Amino acid sequence: MASEENGEEKLLAVARHIAKTLGRTDTMADDILQIFSTFDGRFSREKLSDTSPASASGGALDDDGDERIERVLRSLDRRISRFVASDRPIWSDAGDASTFLDSIDALLSLMGDLDPSISSDKPLIDRSEDLLQQAMFRLEDEFRSLMEGNVESTDLIDSDPDNDESSDNEIPTAYPVSVSDMDCLTIDALSSGTVADLKTIADRMVSAGFWKEIAHVYSAARRDFLEISASRLGLRPLTVEEVQGTPWQDLEDETSRWVPAANLAFRVLFPSERRLVDRVFSSSSAAAASAADLAFMESCRILSVRLLSFADAVAIGPRAPERLFRAVDLYECLRDLQPGIRNLFSDRYSTAIASEAAAVCRRLADAIRGIFMELENLIRRDPVKASVPGGGCHPITRYVMNYLRAACSSRGTLEQVFSAHEGTDDERRRSSSSLSVQVAWIMELLQSNLEAKSKVFKDVALTGKVRDNEDLAVLLGEDWVRRETAKIRQCLVNYQRTAWGKVGAVLRVDAAVGTLREKLRVFNVYFEEICRAQVGWVVADEKMREEVRGAIVGAVVPAYRGFLSRVGGEGVKYGWEEVEARINGLFEGSSGGGHGGRN
Repeated sequence: MASEENGEEKLLAVARHIAKTLGRTDTMADDILQIFSTFDGRFSREKLSDTSPASASGGALDDDGDERIERVLRSLDRRISRFVASDRPIWSDAGDASTFLDSIDALLSLMGDLDPSISSDKPLIDRSEDLLQQAMFRLEDEFRSLMEGNVESTDLIDSDPDNDESSDNEIPTAYPVSVSDMDCLTIDALSSGTVADLKTIADRMVSAGFWKEIAHVYSAARRDFLEISASRLGLRPLTVEEVQGTPWQDLEDETSRWVPAANLAFRVLFPSERRLVDRVFSSSSAAAASAADLAFMESCRILSVRLLSFADAVAIGPRAPERLFRAVDLYECLRDLQPGIRNLFSDRYSTAIASEAAAVCRRLADAIRGIFMELENLIRRDPVKASVPGGGCHPITRYVMNYLRAACSSRGTLEQVFSAHEGTDDERRRSSSSLSVQVAWIMELLQSNLEAKSKVFKDVALTGKVRDNEDLAVLLGEDWVRRETAKIRQCLVNYQRTAWGKVGAVLRVDAAVGTLREKLRVFNVYFEEICRAQVGWVVADEKMREEVRGAIVGAVVPAYRGFLSRVGGEGVKYGWEEVEARINGLFEGSSGGGHGGRN
């Protein structure tokens, strides 16, 4: 092993001797060394030139040290300036790229040997720093060119399949995939070779103290990729004012696009960016870690802020009841993303993004609670005199019941939202969820509103109670169901007594109404009067409608059949089957049950 090293050192020494002997000037000698470096990999410029740390300073500066450094600096200046001035990309040729990096390494090594406290070194330091600055500017350009010109397409990224003129170097964009597949997917937007080249440049710039500059260059290129990806998903750059000024129907469409865009960004795009930036800035130095964190934050900031701003604008916007379900969609999406966001945006530069995401999620929860409060206000504001002719289902009843039924489809989320804001009442928390308390209160308000409206009707038989929905019954619990069922039964009894009591009284044997023929005439009058009045009434709930009909039939038809058996067939206008049929035609809001008399 030692003999091989000695042999290589002798070979390098011969090469240096040839260059110095044939080169009449420093420039000619430098050109000869350049030829050697491209001829054989063993003849790298760092090994051949006198610019290595050992040859540049001899371990310690002797009497000729300043002259030697001056000579090395002039040589480096010529080589670096030649690359800086070149119009051709340096990284288009691997040999040129290697030579340029070797020259920068040599310059950094030389600068490390200069002492600012020595007056004779100050001019050399100034010249070295100026040369380094030029080299860094050129490295930035090369880095940018590699970033923008070598993006590859992956399974997650695609161009327009109908566009046959797409360029091979076109920046690809992401298309939506299912949420279940997102957590195990990443985008490798740059080839391994390009990443390796970028790393070599980043290492030099970080070593030279230009880590912020290279982070800015990196993030500017990656932002373009993310912006195009967001546009491809249909996400528009809307300000808070624009979101709040958008008609709700259009805003619903924006929300339906926001959810998949947010999932793709926070589950796929941003983690892929973190992976890529860690590969490019993979040095173990603290400066490289800072460059990686800064570059990642700047790459993702604009898109993440746009996504969070949209959700925030919805959260702080009007709390109209119709906005509940889209607010729930946004909340559920951000809630599910929180663990990944906290883990991903955990460094000192990007932690503000994680904090803002958590804050927006909380504001969406506040908005959901506020929307339920607005529903309460809607019920309170509904005019008491706004009754429905015929006792039909009032619009406010239909709206609130359908609304609460739809809200039950998001029961788990709503219980989480309300429980998080419930307070410290342990007993209430054990007995029922905050959502059930909220819904019970809304139902109570609705019932009070309907009872106030029922007083408008002149016919007291129209007063009653809305039937409770089965979904809400499950939410509110068995005790609540039993109480409400008892109230409904009582309303049914009141209705039968008020509306049909006089009919039953006529049919009783001991009724103080003349002869049987007179009783039959009075029954016909009462029955026709009731049917004529109630044929337009509506019982919207089918199950409750059948119960009401069954109760009337059970109270009237058996008594009427017994009465007819005593009267006989003469003068009978309605058979008992017809009476039953007309009763079973009531409460559908039509005139279908109002006919059917016997000739």
